[in-house]
Amino acid sequence: MSSDQTFVIVGASLAGASAAEELRKQRFDGRIVLIGSEEHPPYIRPPLSKDYLAGKAGLDDVYVHPSDWYKDNSIELLVSTTVDSIDRAAHTVTLSNAEVLHYDKLLLTTGSRPRVPDIDGADLPGVYYLRTLDDSSALAEVLSRGKQQVVLVGSGWIGMEVAATARTLGNEVRVLEHASIPLSAALGDELGEYFARLHEEHGVILSTGVTVEEILSKDGGIGGVRVGGTNVIGADIVLLAVGAQPNVELAEAAGLEVDNGILVDASLTSSDPDIFAAGDVANAMHPVIGQRLRSEHWANAQNQGPAAARSMLGQEVSFDDIPYFYTDQYDLGMEYSGYASLAKGATVVYRGEKDSGEFIAFWVSDGRVVAGMNVNVWDVNEDI
Repeated sequence: MSSDQTFVIVGASLAGASAAEELRKQRFDGRIVLIGSEEHPPYIRPPLSKDYLAGKAGLDDVYVHPSDWYKDNSIELLVSTTVDSIDRAAHTVTLSNAEVLHYDKLLLTTGSRPRVPDIDGADLPGVYYLRTLDDSSALAEVLSRGKQQVVLVGSGWIGMEVAATARTLGNEVRVLEHASIPLSAALGDELGEYFARLHEEHGVILSTGVTVEEILSKDGGIGGVRVGGTNVIGADIVLLAVGAQPNVELAEAAGLEVDNGILVDASLTSSDPDIFAAGDVANAMHPVIGQRLRSEHWANAQNQGPAAARSMLGQEVSFDDIPYFYTDQYDLGMEYSGYASLAKGATVVYRGEKDSGEFIAFWVSDGRVVAGMNVNVWDVNEDI
């Protein structure tokens, strides 16, 4: 494409950085501007609840590219910068420093942010969320001390991974969950119980079916967590991990169609033909199952960003990747591939024995496999 074109990417995320890289691989020689609100260059998020949080990985392990890569590839990386508005008619974005940039094509990879529960004391010192690199650095500093009373509110993947990391670092860990079984929404009751037992075997206290009513303060820090009326659980650190919500405000203000993310078709094109979306914020039509999917996992950002880049270049794109994610908790490694929305109520079939700690599970619905998960069994995911 002509070098007089400008492609702007809002969101210096994995999806955004992957899209910029793909544009250069496809020999787009125009201007690329990658805009990020954080002071860091783009980074990957899985280590934030695993090795980086545990002190086993450094910044070089989490950054998508070395710092000089952007300059070497003529990509203008603007950090600590936000986009205040999009003018679709003028094809411009206005930055937080009042600069106005023209775009020919615009990609939104604005990601998501932690949900803030309606709990008194959720903003106290000693209450943490985990989304950004800075969040992980701050949490790592306190967890590394060991012997802390750590209370995690929420038993999704982030909550359970942090629980494993915190426990491995020698802290006392309790998980509070409103549902009856951790991870049941993602894996179903049977495999949710499998992960619950794993944590209990490592000394984590799981309290399910509870409602957190208040986080108490004491001497400028945390004094405990109140559940069930007058019942107070001791805590030095509280992590609120009750899910994430997509950052759609910029798109919504610009008049794009939004519903649990920015609505895009299989080519990752929004309701405006010159604006695209990828990563956590994209609620994309999946051509295989005929349903919309919004995925907050690493693989989706890694693969959807380049697909959006090709679509921006006018290439025919139909993003049909099978959703994939992985987790590492204690000595358990797991990979999951499939369609969680189709796995609800499906029959789970096992290859191997669960109690051995090495097995493969398949979710079967209407005679077809809709998802598969391998636990401590490797080099099989492409066959699932």
